[in-house]
Amino acid sequence: MLTTECRGAIKALIQQEVVPAMGCTEPIAVSLCTARATETLGALPEKITVLLSPNVLKNAMGVGIPGTDMIGLPIAIALGAVVGKSAYGLEVLRDVCPQAVAQGQQMIDNGAISVGLKEGGCDMLHIEVIAEGEGGRAVAVISGAHTNFVYIERNGEVLIDQRTPAVGAVESKTLPLNLRTVWDYAMESPIEELEFILEARRLNKAAADESLKGEWGHCLGRMLQESPKSRNIMGDTTLSHMISYTSAACDARMGGAKIPVMSNSGSGNQGIVSTLPVVVYAEDMGCSEEQLVRALILSHLTVIYIKQSLGRLSALCGCVVASTGSSCGVTYLMGGGYEEVAMAVKNMVATLTGMICDGAKPSCALKLSSAVSTAVMAATMAMEHHCVSAYEGIVDDDVDQSILNLTSIGSRGMLETDKLILNIMTHKGN
Repeated sequence: MLTTECRGAIKALIQQEVVPAMGCTEPIAVSLCTARATETLGALPEKITVLLSPNVLKNAMGVGIPGTDMIGLPIAIALGAVVGKSAYGLEVLRDVCPQAVAQGQQMIDNGAISVGLKEGGCDMLHIEVIAEGEGGRAVAVISGAHTNFVYIERNGEVLIDQRTPAVGAVESKTLPLNLRTVWDYAMESPIEELEFILEARRLNKAAADESLKGEWGHCLGRMLQESPKSRNIMGDTTLSHMISYTSAACDARMGGAKIPVMSNSGSGNQGIVSTLPVVVYAEDMGCSEEQLVRALILSHLTVIYIKQSLGRLSALCGCVVASTGSSCGVTYLMGGGYEEVAMAVKNMVATLTGMICDGAKPSCALKLSSAVSTAVMAATMAMEHHCVSAYEGIVDDDVDQSILNLTSIGSRGMLETDKLILNIMTHKGN
């Protein structure tokens, strides 16, 4: 039985990690850092220099920016300076309008913006913005987490200096989790303490609904619902509903729709995959509101737990972690207990480990659709008490060790893969 103090700490952790975000979180975090540097400068910068860790650059190159028809970092940086408000957090570009886009484009045309890699050692998530203009010079640095400002300077005066290595890893150690604790929290907590998670349903389902009306990304979600060829193959099933809604929300987010989603651990796509498969399954199957709440908490908290050892950014696609969470939530909704949930996790570890992250982009919807399919398959296997054994691959008898095996591959084993991915992405002909 978890203590009231422990439950309170876990709830605070979820509320810290599950927050609204508009647009892909890496370019949006760069916008946020630019907004803070501009506010510190006190004037619109004439020159903005941005230095990024490789993983941030990788995730910010090919994704649409909300409120524009443009992709990539230059417009995200320009809009952060022109119209961004740091008080909005990951919704920093909430006030984007056509006039702001035109002003931002003018900054780009004038050569006011430069982007480069941060030299030397830095966190996997590092954003450094140097803004120069009539107000002098201001510096803002985000590190470790998408909204974690660790350094602010104006005209040589240091206003904030909290630079420490691996900020995200330090934070995670303050509240160590395991899968059993995650399960106990989701199942034992009074329902009124958990109902805040329903905001994730509202935001992410609204994003999917809006996407299905428009032309976003590769329109995968809408195609799965409307294409006769797709319906002939996939049918009008709960699985097809889960995949289409999840990919639709991703279509909108990666396509640059000005629609907020509920993120998880700094990723909107992780928030989408943690939420929508669980919501759609519960609605199709007529599950109660309480069951849905507990399933969503189980899903989201599982993702937070796995990210503690994986880190904010890695070469491993975030949908691997997020779909493991949603597989747990779906397993519970199918009538599973802790034993079946642990089996589902092992089945997921045996299946999706190694799926690479090659940046945020519209085709992420394809990866999310594959992850949702795998989540349902892993849950179904678990409910039939079929589980990948410790004799197979990286799966261990202990479910938490299986998770650590997954995250060690993603955080350490794939470092060279990460470098190669970025090298390929930055040396293509386009």
